[in-house]
Amino acid sequence: MLACLSAGADDYLVKPFAFEELLARLRALLRRTNSASTTLQVEDLAIDLMRHEVRRGNREVPLTAREFALLEYLMRHAGHTLTRDQIVDAVWPRDYEGGHNVVDTYIHYLRDKVDRPPARAIIRTIRGVGYALGR
Repeated sequence: MLACLSAGADDYLVKPFAFEELLARLRALLRRTNSASTTLQVEDLAIDLMRHEVRRGNREVPLTAREFALLEYLMRHAGHTLTRDQIVDAVWPRDYEGGHNVVDTYIHYLRDKVDRPPARAIIRTIRGVGYALGR
């Protein structure tokens, strides 16, 4: 049990266990999750997940629902290079059958809104691979 907690586990339940105890631990986990921050921030870019608002510095950035979902995904994986396949799988519906160029199009939309001068570009193209947010 100590090894699991040291490796990053939040909790540990030894078998056999009472179903009521499992439910109580799940409710406690949900309470912790609900009280977590609803804002993501990378450099001067902030996204409020509850209000569906985006700010770059002190400027509000209006986004469509798909642009918001794409930016949220990029921010949750800030600093990591994401392939077009990963982005499509995470942001578009499961039954989406279009090409991956839709990612390039929406990245272009986001850059027009988020990276507008005088702000420093925060959305990076990783040539031949995909996109990354932040340094």
